[in-house]
Formats: sequence, structure tokens, C-alpha cells
Amino acid sequence: MSALWIVVVTFVGYIVVYHTYGRFLARKVFGLRRDAPVPSMAFQDGVDFVPTHKSVLFGHHYTSIAGTGPIVGPAIGIIWGWVPALIWVFVGSIVMGAVHDLGALVVSLRNEGKSVAEIAARYVNRRVRIIFFLIVFLALLIVIAIFGVVVAAVFDIAKTSVIPIWCQIPIALLLGLAVYRWRANLVLATAVAVAVMYGTIYLGSRIGDVAMPDLVIGSFSLPSMGVWVLILLGYVFVASTLPVTVLLQPRDYINAWQLFIAMGLLVTGVVAATVTGDGLPVVAPAFRAAPPGAPPIWPFLFVTIACGAISGFHCLVASGTSVKQLKCETDAQFVGYGSMLLEGALAVLVIVAVSAGLGLGYTHDGQTLTGAAAWNAHYAEWLGHAGLEEKLEAFMIGSANMLGSFGIPTGVAMVLMGVFVASFAGTTLDTSTRIQRHVISELATNLKIPFLANRYWATAIAVGTAAALAFVTGASGTGALTLWPMFGAVNQLLAALALLVVTLYLRRRGGAWYLLTLLPCLFMLVITAWAMIVNEVTFVAAEVTAKMPPYKKWTLVVVNAATLLLAAAMAFEALVTLLRRPGSAAATD
Repeated sequence: MSALWIVVVTFVGYIVVYHTYGRFLARKVFGLRRDAPVPSMAFQDGVDFVPTHKSVLFGHHYTSIAGTGPIVGPAIGIIWGWVPALIWVFVGSIVMGAVHDLGALVVSLRNEGKSVAEIAARYVNRRVRIIFFLIVFLALLIVIAIFGVVVAAVFDIAKTSVIPIWCQIPIALLLGLAVYRWRANLVLATAVAVAVMYGTIYLGSRIGDVAMPDLVIGSFSLPSMGVWVLILLGYVFVASTLPVTVLLQPRDYINAWQLFIAMGLLVTGVVAATVTGDGLPVVAPAFRAAPPGAPPIWPFLFVTIACGAISGFHCLVASGTSVKQLKCETDAQFVGYGSMLLEGALAVLVIVAVSAGLGLGYTHDGQTLTGAAAWNAHYAEWLGHAGLEEKLEAFMIGSANMLGSFGIPTGVAMVLMGVFVASFAGTTLDTSTRIQRHVISELATNLKIPFLANRYWATAIAVGTAAALAFVTGASGTGALTLWPMFGAVNQLLAALALLVVTLYLRRRGGAWYLLTLLPCLFMLVITAWAMIVNEVTFVAAEVTAKMPPYKKWTLVVVNAATLLLAAAMAFEALVTLLRRPGSAAATD
């Protein structure tokens, strides 16, 4: 199979689906109207609620939901074969992921821009509010703590990316001023900002590696990873309290253009490698039933590959930041449904890079391998337990190989990919912190604790709890890795619960359209519950014999079990509500 055919068929398929099924959902199922009131207008405050042009909002939403998820997930999940990975990404993004994202955005639009957790209380009962808030808080807590480690790790892997990443901050600040205060032309301002951003990438490659030294004060020592995590958490505290137009939105916007350019380069690389080589064949096996060391494909393919197919984190972005900036209801199809399909396209390119691009050349044990030998050398065993470097290595090398096919030097290509990965991890970190602040503020308001609803106090709690998790196991700042093994299943569980809320909304509107979200919801509920139960058995078996301190030994076991029980309770409450006749009285306590 030629990689070019995979790209052509899937990309054309995404375009056709957007203009058919996406339009059907927007117009017929959700009934989007251009003249409908939206939260960004009703509650405009210049900080969070800001009516935004759909192209700028698309950039924010897309870069926030993408992160490193559609890179890491497919790069690991392909170990079961490129065919199941590709089918899950393509079909899952169309009938599950994009429906989930659009549904969460629309339901929040029509509920004053509230989060999915708050909306669950309105459509089910007040009991589920706390349950959903706890699940959402846990998921975001892990994301914030982990992505601080992710960015720090990328800085360690690609040290030439440090200068370009930090230079994006002043570029974004100036872009925000140019567009919103100086009323500059958006197209011209975008072109200048993107050109300057790529100039900093060249500058970074010329300056070379920038390494963070360990911090030593007397007998106290903080390793470089821990220093980076502290700096990044301090940065997101400031960034998440600023108005969205100052930093978050313009930074995400220019990063979106970076992604568009990177995807364009990768597609060009696929074409060039096909034309100049032997057709860029896929060297990965089509299907592997039992890869060495890997868990079974059912259910773990569907929780390993999340972003790119369906991800619960997306509902938090949709109902957390994007809904507060949507200028017009009909823009929801472009922002919600369209961005998920584009993320699926990115995941397809990742699959191509690791299944075909890696075969163009991979150095292993001092020997340069090509073809199936190169792929087999990297994927000899399960990567789920490997470090971030091993998980990203296949994608970065495969991408650099494809870019090299039309003349981009390997060193430059690696810098481009390093900045690309770190940029999107950074935007996810920014957005997650702001969403966690919204979640804490909503909960504080409901619990009648007004001072915690203040954006500074709420942000302090969001960052402080993430810091506590990051440093719970020591000064390295990698404490969140303790809970990371359960995050994939928790993330997908969140997607299932969000689909359940959207289903309840559509059920109230009447008709049978709710089946379009109920069926994906039931699939994800079964898959994630199955994965979490298998994980719980595995965690218990591992911890019984582990020689760890008590605070760490049972943390994963207890948190995973508690999350599963909370989700079961919420699913039961919601399904009981769903089975009532439309219009019947719902419980309120």
C-alpha cells in the first residue's frame, strides 16, 4: 500500500463528510441559526467572553484540542497494525469525535456558555454536578501537571526549540495588540507574525542547544526538569488570568498557522517521497494480533488512540473557552466539527510518518536500517511504558525523512518538528489551566463560596494542585506520571459522559436524532469501563508486589477505582433520565 493513497483517500473523505454529514448535523439535528443569541455577545466582558472571528477562533480551538495527543496516540497504537489504527482514526473522528465536539459546543452555547458538568446538573439532577465536576477536575489536574512535564521533556529532546517557543509569547502579545487595539489588517498581521515566528526557528537552529541547568541553593537541589515545570506553571498562572485576546487567542492562532504549514510540508513530503523514491510504501504490518508486551487490541486501541478519533478533553475546550468566543451559532460547524476532522487528518499524517516515513531510514544500535527492518527495530516492543522521547521519536524521524525527500536537511526538519510538538503541548497547557479555572469558579459559585470564584484564587487552586501532583514524588516534577497510566481511559470516559449529556439535550428536543449520539456514547461507555476494569486488575497485581512508599503504592489503584465508581453512578442517573418519556418531570435533587 502506498502512503500517498492513504492521504488522498482520507483527506478527500474528510472534505466530503464535512459538507454532507457535518452540514446535516448543524442544520437538521442541532438547528443552528445565524441570528440566535450567543454567550459571547450576551455576557461580553473583554476577558473570557469575547466575540471572535471564526478563523481566529478555529485557530484557538484547534491548537487547544490537538496538543501532542494526535501524535503520541497513533505513534503508540500503530503497534497493533496500521489498518485498525487508520480505521479508528478515520471512522471514529467522523461519527464519534466530531459529533462529540460539535454537540458539546452547541449544548454549551444554548446554556449560557456553561461547562458540560454544569449542564449535566440541568439535564439530569444536582447530584451529578459534583460527580462530573470531580471527574473533570481530575482529568484537567493530570493534563496540567503532565503537559508541564511534556513541554519540559521536549525542551530536553530538542534543545534548539527553547528559544523559538519562548519567542512566541512576545510575538503573540504584539499580534493581539495589532489586531484588537491598532486595528491592523488580519491577513497582513498574520503573515508578519508567522514569518517572524519562523525566523525565530531559524535563530534557534543557529544558536544551537539551550539547556536548563539544575538549580542548587545550599543543600537543596532542583533538577532541570523540575525547574522547567515550575517556570511553566508560573507562566500559565499569568497567561490564564489575562484576557483571551492578549495572549491565549493570538498565540493559539499563530500556532494554528504553524500546524497548517507543518501539515502542508508533510503532505509535500509524502508526494515527493512517492515520486522520487519507490512509492513510499507502508512498511508497518497491516494487523498484529498480539504485539510483544502490548495489552489486547480490544479495548486498548480505543483508549490509546484518543485525540484524532475522539477525546473527552475536547468537550472541556468546547464548553470552557471556545463557546465564550463563538460570534455566531452557525460558526459552530466550522469550529467544532471541522477542527475535529482536521485533527483526524493530522493523526493520519502521523500514521503515515511512523508506518512509511520511518522506513526511509532509522539508525538503531549504530546501524542505519530501512524498510520493514527499520519499523521492526523501533516497534520491537510495546511503547506504552516508554518515555516521551521514545514515543515521539518515530514520528519525528519519519517526518524528517519525508521532509528530506524534497531537500529540507534532517537537522532543520528535526527543529521544525520539535517546535511543532512543543508549541502544541504549550497551547494545551495554557487552555487546560484556564478551563480548570472556569470549573473551579463554577463549582465555587454553586457551593456559595464567592471568593474562590475570583479568577485569581481559582487559578491559584488550579496551578497549586497541579504543582502538588507534579512534585509529590520528588523534585523532578514528574509526579503526575503516577496517574498517567489511567489518563487514557479517564479521557475517553469523559467523552462518553459528554455524549450522554448531548444525548439528553437532543432527547428533550424531540425526534430520534438523539440516537446519533447515544450509540457512540454506549460504545465509549462499554470500551472505557472495560479498559478501566482491566487496568484496575493490572494496577492491583503490580502494586501488591511493588516496593514503594505507602503514599504512592496504592494511589493509582484507589483513584482509578473511585473514578470508575463515580462514572458508573453518573451514567446510571443519566440513563434513568433518558428512559423517562420526554416532558416528564425530572428529579432535581
